[in-house]
Amino acid sequence: YVAGHAVFSNYLNILYVRGAGEVAVFCGALFGACLGFLWFNAYPAQVFMGDVGSLALGGALGTIAVVAKHELLLLIIGGLFVIETLSVMIQVVSFKLTGKRVFRMAPLHHHFEEKGWQEPKVIVRFWIIAIVLALISLSTLKLR
Repeated sequence: YVAGHAVFSNYLNILYVRGAGEVAVFCGALFGACLGFLWFNAYPAQVFMGDVGSLALGGALGTIAVVAKHELLLLIIGGLFVIETLSVMIQVVSFKLTGKRVFRMAPLHHHFEEKGWQEPKVIVRFWIIAIVLALISLSTLKLR
């Protein structure tokens, strides 16, 4: 929100983003919707997100990154999603070229479940990775 005010953004030495107030309101609404979803998606999950919800959420996050002029930070924050996608791509390419699988199952979280990890253990480990990636991306905001 502060990035939308020229005086405050100049004083704090952050990038001025025109219309950041509206983006902040949208981000708040998106955060509230995700929090409500996660309340019912906690283990054991009662509600599952489908393609429409995940694609809309990804599109909204991508749009926010472009409007805020922090596109590269989206790759860092979403690093876990990138790794999951890459694991599927590696699995498919490896199987088509060599006939062998790199992972027991793709995406990567299913590979860990096949190795005997319990679902809550996989979830907590992925949370830790996501928090570390978020902290890394937050620490790079002032490195311009």
